[in-house]
Amino acid sequence: MRIVSLLPSATEIVYALGLDDHLVGVTFECDEPAQARSRHRVVVGGADTSGMTVGEIDAYVRAQVAAGRDLYTLDEGALGELDPDLILSQDLCRVCALPTGQVDAALQHLGCRAAVLTLDPHSLADVLASIGAVGAAAGADARAAELISSLEDRLAAVRAAVAGRPRPRVAVVEWVEPLFTGGHWIPDQVEAAGGLSVGGHVHRASGPTPWADLRAERPDVVLVAPCGFGLDGAAEQAELVLRELPDAEVWAIDGDAVVVRPGPRLVDGVEAMTSVLHPGTVAPGPHVRQVSR
Repeated sequence: MRIVSLLPSATEIVYALGLDDHLVGVTFECDEPAQARSRHRVVVGGADTSGMTVGEIDAYVRAQVAAGRDLYTLDEGALGELDPDLILSQDLCRVCALPTGQVDAALQHLGCRAAVLTLDPHSLADVLASIGAVGAAAGADARAAELISSLEDRLAAVRAAVAGRPRPRVAVVEWVEPLFTGGHWIPDQVEAAGGLSVGGHVHRASGPTPWADLRAERPDVVLVAPCGFGLDGAAEQAELVLRELPDAEVWAIDGDAVVVRPGPRLVDGVEAMTSVLHPGTVAPGPHVRQVSR
């Protein structure tokens, strides 16, 4: 079985299932585990936005989309040389990864007969189900079932730890300029962590939200988890949130690691959120940091 992963979360799933020896191709954003890009051929590239501000990144993305230009580039030659049996793709977010339609067109052009598994989870339960789907497609059903069971056990432990406790009102910020609040599975994470999700987009794509609307939700806690950024970047962006929401407790959280990528580490994200919302119930991990005024 030769597997090509066209999104970072799928790469994480492949590694979590112990199938990394079958992985032959990844994207330039596949950085978990760290060796993913050095061990496997990179078949999808994109613009380096590391030197841009969040406002500049937003402007760049909007300009590319408005002009009908692709945000990601598929190396069709590399894909053809790798001759995969299974390609893991998505249609959930054009801004987050190469969409399946482009993959299908490339395969038709190349005459490649690889199976394409499209992973489009909208809820936390969907994310766990997608692990099972990858396992089934790769002939690793038993490993997938074991992994899902272990993740469900961890979620059950969190539910037990927060049972009966007051639920603070929690907003998750995915982007600050302009403001985007958490969508898809992120409100599920908040609820699983013992919070009451406010201002989010439950099981729907995240979208622009006026700051006035978020203030009207009166969040007790705001978790800043910008897509494409780690903990340090989240802490920098949280400074703006502090100014806009002076009455809320503001925390930075490593978005790429435990919030925005739909893979096994979303459960780490639930545990990290729990350590913030209900101190003492779950040991604090390395993924969160309080931002002080």
